[in-house]
Amino acid sequence: MSNISTIVKSIQDIMRKDAGTYGDAQRLEQLGWMFFLKIFDDREKELELLHDEYRSPIPQNLSWSAWAGDEEGITGEALLDFVNNTLLPKLKSLNGRANKISGLIRMSFEDANNYMKNGTLMRQVINKINGVDFNSSNDRHMFGDIYEKILKDLQSAGNAGEFYTPRAVTQFIVDQVNPSLAKRETILDPACGTGGFLVCAIEHLRKQARTEDDEHYIQESFQGIEKKHLPHILCMTNMLLHGIDVPSNVRHDNTLARPLRDWSPKERVDVIVTNPPFGGMEEDGIEANFPAEFRTRETADLFLVLLMKILKPGGRAGLVLPDGTLFGEGVKTRIKEALLTDCNLHTVVRLPNGVFNPYTSIRTNLLFFTKDQPTTETWYYEHPYPRGAKSYNKGKPIRIQEFEPEKTWWNNRVENEQAWRVSIDQIKAGNYNLDFKNPYKNDDGPGDVDHLLPRYEKLLRQIAETRATLKQEFYRALTAENGSVNED
Repeated sequence: MSNISTIVKSIQDIMRKDAGTYGDAQRLEQLGWMFFLKIFDDREKELELLHDEYRSPIPQNLSWSAWAGDEEGITGEALLDFVNNTLLPKLKSLNGRANKISGLIRMSFEDANNYMKNGTLMRQVINKINGVDFNSSNDRHMFGDIYEKILKDLQSAGNAGEFYTPRAVTQFIVDQVNPSLAKRETILDPACGTGGFLVCAIEHLRKQARTEDDEHYIQESFQGIEKKHLPHILCMTNMLLHGIDVPSNVRHDNTLARPLRDWSPKERVDVIVTNPPFGGMEEDGIEANFPAEFRTRETADLFLVLLMKILKPGGRAGLVLPDGTLFGEGVKTRIKEALLTDCNLHTVVRLPNGVFNPYTSIRTNLLFFTKDQPTTETWYYEHPYPRGAKSYNKGKPIRIQEFEPEKTWWNNRVENEQAWRVSIDQIKAGNYNLDFKNPYKNDDGPGDVDHLLPRYEKLLRQIAETRATLKQEFYRALTAENGSVNED
């Protein structure tokens, strides 16, 4: 581990010397496409040994081995000229109709940029990357851990609404939704980011694999859709690292840009696991793709509507949602009413504050539901901090072991200090407010700012509306009494 960790750190140190890679986002985007080509090249060497008829979709002179493999190879201005004027333009214009992987590479590189301005430093980075052998299972496994750190670094350079999902959370959701290889279930993450949920789902299915046919099915069993270029190419790399030969079922697209009615029954899936972006707003016009009663620009709400539509009857979903969805009103109320009518929202796991630190302190929940059975009751489970902890942070993130009590409780549910249930009648009586507090826990204060702020803002709006109404009524009364009045 230390060797690869040292390599990645030294690459980042070299890049910091380059005037073009002045921030984390540029360095990570640069690393993204370079690692993609190296990993793909290593995978190709393996495929050529296994399959005599294998032909690379990348022209020979553009393969990583050809231009980057020799430590004493091209450098300086010649290297920059090759990357800027030959490599990237040609990869962006690969014939996508030739085969699946050509189209995939072209799509992965359509928004790729070379930010480095110093060809000598670039050669140093390339030589460091060559120090990792992705055909060595040891190196590949070690790099997987480092890769997760790179993805976390990406998130600290990212935009609002995009948060790295801790591995423990993705693992728990996938474990509890439990995709089945024997039933040949299909899996989707419609906002897949860098592929955390997909990797967990692939590993979950691999544990069930017994035959070569099972492995073939795993290669095609999942779909992912990612809106932004950088997470998309990192997701591709992640898939290659996890033994997916042609990750062509991960698309670079905005899932919400497609009208809801255009999703056909054939496209419905058995399992959805996802952490849709929250706290962000979609671009103008996206909401018009949704029925009038569900129109909003809040991304997380639109994804919830989409999930209800594209699950098969009997399909299962597990997702991360912010507290705001639970207690929000207006469009949020109508979405929750539809969810509880069309689906069985059987479980809400309430996570404590800080799970997504340092990216956001917004409180989050894990929702689990099944399509085509109405909800009769919803179980809540309040996930506690580990003994002695008061929050999570980068150095002490949430761990999968902490979810053992939930896993033990899951199939033998009883109310206890952490778990309680709420009937559909109670939920309806509260106008579909799903923000139920633990009845077994003493109130320990007013709560945190992020939780209270939306309610405070709502109260201020109500006060302003009431004041405006009173002013209007007062003005009318004066006008009726005096015939006329001077308004302030």
